[in-house]
Amino acid sequence: MSKSLTVLKVDSSARREGSVTRRLADRAIAELAGGGTEVTTIVRDVAAGLPVVDEAWVTANFTDPADRTAEQKARLALSDTLVAEVKAADVLLIGVPIYNFGIPAALKAWVDLVARARETFRYTESGPEGLLTGKRAILVLASGGTTVGSEIDFATGFLKHIMAFVGITDVTVIAADRLMFDAEESLAGAERGVSAAATRLLAA
Repeated sequence: MSKSLTVLKVDSSARREGSVTRRLADRAIAELAGGGTEVTTIVRDVAAGLPVVDEAWVTANFTDPADRTAEQKARLALSDTLVAEVKAADVLLIGVPIYNFGIPAALKAWVDLVARARETFRYTESGPEGLLTGKRAILVLASGGTTVGSEIDFATGFLKHIMAFVGITDVTVIAADRLMFDAEESLAGAERGVSAAATRLLAA
């Protein structure tokens, strides 16, 4: 009996053509599917932008679900959809171009809409507890000059922290960094990382 895997692919690069993160993420999907696993892919492209959290959204979110008005439910509808996508996935595959040392604004908006108390984490007497346990995440990062994992990389650590915050502690980082300096070597290393990550998922 073949294995099945649901992957949520989140694209955030402003580039539709020539995007390194989009290409590597697509390669990861192809390698998973080529390994005999039945892969269901949910694609969420946030590059066009998502609404930012505002006062009305916060009020709706912290209103008990049974007491929410029709307007409040409508305000949370997109967030509910995004949360449902995350919950349905076995693996989160997130494409992350590093812009000005951090993640794209659209990806930060996505984080704000899915990191929700009572939905993806909860508060306990001992502190916050993530509710998305048992899932895995792959972060595909690309940068022109920033070294992934360096002191000026504010993208990787943030996303790893957010993943852990909602309960996802199995996080693989694939880096195509410093592309302005040695694109060929960086891309080759990232492609090897994609293959290794796919192999690991297939063997799990």
